[in-house]
Amino acid sequence: MVSQMEPLVGYDALPLIGEHPLTPGQTRRLGFVFLSHEEAVPRMRAAGRFYLWEGRFIGEATIVA
Repeated sequence: MVSQMEPLVGYDALPLIGEHPLTPGQTRRLGFVFLSHEEAVPRMRAAGRFYLWEGRFIGEATIVA
């Protein structure tokens, strides 16, 4: 749940999927390019995890490097 106490912060990003599309339920290690926010990467690393949004939550990512 998102509220005034826990606001939603979002950043535009492109997942580096490669040649094969992701399928529902699949787990894969891949890179991301964050498009316009220099503070995105340090925040993501500090959080250790982020969620993917495309009009709704569609996935979850854990920072590994």
